[in-house]
Amino acid sequence: MTLLSIVPYLIKAYHTWMEDTKLTPHILVDCTYLGVVVPKQFIQQDKIVLNIASNATHDLVINNDNLSFKARFSNKSVDIFVPINAVASIYASENGEGMFFETEVKETEKKPNLTLLD
Repeated sequence: MTLLSIVPYLIKAYHTWMEDTKLTPHILVDCTYLGVVVPKQFIQQDKIVLNIASNATHDLVINNDNLSFKARFSNKSVDIFVPINAVASIYASENGEGMFFETEVKETEKKPNLTLLD
């Protein structure tokens, strides 16, 4: 029997608690993971912070494998897709209350090993 990751359950619980207490839930996403779909122009140092409050998202889904929703960036609707393993933390923007997650081994693309020749 394979044990499910507790991370998506903690994200859902923190999200619910923050919304119930009128705090704004944000997630920090490690954009080096394969499968992360976010607006690239907002990525800084391979990370992006996303507001996942109900009033900032549409069709938010948090399941055992990923988190997805629609949000507006620069006045355009954008589909966001984040593998659960890419979520580094969830926290309330007002007070920083939340949780960090241990990121798992990343699935990375194999890049060619190139050498610069003079």
